[in-house]
Amino acid sequence: MRVNRRLRWVALPLAIASAVALAACSPTTANGFLPGFDEEGGQATNHTSMIAGLWTTSWIVVLAVGVITWALMGWAAIAYRRRKGQSGLPVQLRYNMPIEMFFTIAPVILVLGFFAFTARDQAIIETQHENPDVCITAIGKQWAWDFQYNGNSCEETDDAVWTMGVQAQTDAEGNITNEIPELVLPVNQEVTLQLESRDVIHSFWIIDFLYKKDMYPGRDNYWSFIPTKEGEYTGKCAELCGQYHSMMLFNVKVVSEAEYADYIASLEAAGQTGDIDDAYDRLQNAPGTGAADAEGESN
Repeated sequence: MRVNRRLRWVALPLAIASAVALAACSPTTANGFLPGFDEEGGQATNHTSMIAGLWTTSWIVVLAVGVITWALMGWAAIAYRRRKGQSGLPVQLRYNMPIEMFFTIAPVILVLGFFAFTARDQAIIETQHENPDVCITAIGKQWAWDFQYNGNSCEETDDAVWTMGVQAQTDAEGNITNEIPELVLPVNQEVTLQLESRDVIHSFWIIDFLYKKDMYPGRDNYWSFIPTKEGEYTGKCAELCGQYHSMMLFNVKVVSEAEYADYIASLEAAGQTGDIDDAYDRLQNAPGTGAADAEGESN
């Protein structure tokens, strides 16, 4: 009885402390200290909290499994330790059916659970907008980015406007000394990014958006989302793509709809119009493009 009372007196303060700690968690803490959240609970995109939830929940489950496993290992090491006066090996058991069934079924349930939740969230995130408010072609190249703003259609590019970037330059201390490419997005608008590569495999990664997608030569990839918080974010290539891969940086600026319209108008006024995709593509001589046939006819 005394032992039970002592345990209760120990457990009660621990439970209260745990409840207070959990209640005091900020949105940043509750989302596993991942980027893309502010202290008011705002998220960078409509998918950010879903991605963070999948990540943090997975870690909680894995940690729980680890704690149980470590506790069982410690208990076995203490309960079945060699005691004074004992010699030889302990009694050997051929099998223990309940334990073997548990250690077979439990991992299967965990794997199926991880797969089910991941497949569910991935299906939602990878669903592309049929009629986006904005379609932008993001073009990766060694070692910078071009951004072409196509209006609300990824197919019609006659009225497109664009910016072309150069790779980041740094001084002796590693500080960036030039303007790096900037991608401008309208807040609370359906955005579809058409991801292309001019040369090798790149990976388009906006850090605070908690998602990245590969860019393949000769094959377009797409990413749809809604930016939900105005602000400035950083992006980079997440696929080793050559000597200056680390200099393949860009900035992202999420602005109001009016600011976005003014930005598009400024590019048009500067004469940065038309489709730049094919004009500067290093893959024009790839097999199947017809370049070899045209060369043969000219000869």
